[in-house]
Amino acid sequence: MHKANETVLEINLTSLEHNLRYLRSKIEPSTKLMAVVKAYAYGNDSCEIAKFLESKGVEYFAVAYAYEGVALRKAGITTPILVLHSIPAQFEEIIEFHLEPNLYNKKVLEEFMSLMKHKGIQNYPIHLKFNTGLNRLGFEARDLNYLYDQLGQQNQLNIVSLFSHLAASEDLSVKDFTLKQISKFKDITDRFMNQFGFHPLLHILNTSGILNYADIGQFDMVRSGIGLYGYGNDPDYDQELKPIGTLKSIISQIHTVNEGDSVGYNMGFTATNTTRIGIIPVGHADGIGRHFGKQKGFLTIGSKRAPIIGNVCMDMLMVDLNGIDCEEGDEVIVFGGPVSAEDFAKTGNTISYELITGISQRIKRVIIK
Repeated sequence: MHKANETVLEINLTSLEHNLRYLRSKIEPSTKLMAVVKAYAYGNDSCEIAKFLESKGVEYFAVAYAYEGVALRKAGITTPILVLHSIPAQFEEIIEFHLEPNLYNKKVLEEFMSLMKHKGIQNYPIHLKFNTGLNRLGFEARDLNYLYDQLGQQNQLNIVSLFSHLAASEDLSVKDFTLKQISKFKDITDRFMNQFGFHPLLHILNTSGILNYADIGQFDMVRSGIGLYGYGNDPDYDQELKPIGTLKSIISQIHTVNEGDSVGYNMGFTATNTTRIGIIPVGHADGIGRHFGKQKGFLTIGSKRAPIIGNVCMDMLMVDLNGIDCEEGDEVIVFGGPVSAEDFAKTGNTISYELITGISQRIKRVIIK
C-alpha cells in the first residue's frame, strides 16, 4: 500500500471490481448495470473510475450535469451516458458530446424537441423520468397522454429508457412505501408500452434497491452509485462491500502546549494539562468540515485514535497526540482501512455520501491498481 508523504486520496480499483461483482451477483445476467459517476464519481475520480468500469463491461453511465459527461467523453469514454438533471442551458453540449438527456417535464421536453427540429436531428436518444413518490424530478402518470401526443408520431427523439427513483429503499421499516413506488412504476410503464407499442429499458432500483428489492424491481437495468464505492447503507451489506477510498495525510508539525494554552481559531481547545498536538494538512477546504472538530472526530495514527481538537481550519486541523508514539512526517489516516467513511461521518453527525463527495479535487488522487 502506498505510504503517504502528503494528503492523498487512494482509490483502490481492486475493491471497485469486487463491489461491481457483488452487485452483479444480486441481479440476473441479462439485467444491465448503470454506474452512477456523478459528483466526480462520489468524490473519487470520475474519469479513472469510468475507464475502469467501462473495461469491465458496465453498460451505462449516469452523471448529474452535462459538464460531468463532457469530461468523460474528453477522457475517451464511449459508453452511453445519461445526464440525470438536464437543463436547457446545457442542451448544446449534450448534443455535441453525444450525451443522453433525462427529459423530466414539459418545458425541457418541448425545448429539446424544438432544438432537434431546428438542427434537423433525428432519433436522438433520450430518457423519460417519472415521479413515483420521491417528489423531485419527473413526469406524473397523468402526463402519459401528453407524452404520446408529443412523442408518439415523431422521429426527432428515440426513447431509450423510462425510469424512476426510490425514496427509502434502504429503510425496510417503510417497505410498503417502496413496494408502492415499484408498483406505480410498473403501472406507468405498462400503460406507456401499450400506448407506444415498444419496450424501452426500464429502471428504478438504486444501490439499496438492488440489495433489498432485486427480486421484484430490477426490470431491464439497475443503477448503482454508493454501492460501487463500497457502502451499502446497511451494516450487513457494508460487510460484503469494500470501500475504495482511503484518505491519508501526514503530521506536518508537533507542538507541546502547557495547561491553559489554547489551540487554533477562537481558542477552540484549551489544554487541561501538558499536551502534545499534531498539525495535519487537511481542513474544511478539503472536505473535513468544522463539525468534526472539538473532539467529535478522530484520525488514526498507527493503530491509535487521535481526537481532532479545536476548530478545523481551512487547510489544516489539529489532533491530540498524548499516548501516541509518532513523529513529524508520520502517516495519518482520516478514513479508510479500519475506520470507514461511514464510521468517520457518524462522528460529525453526517453520512458517507456527504463526506466522500465533499473531498476537494485539490487533494491528489492516487490510483491503486
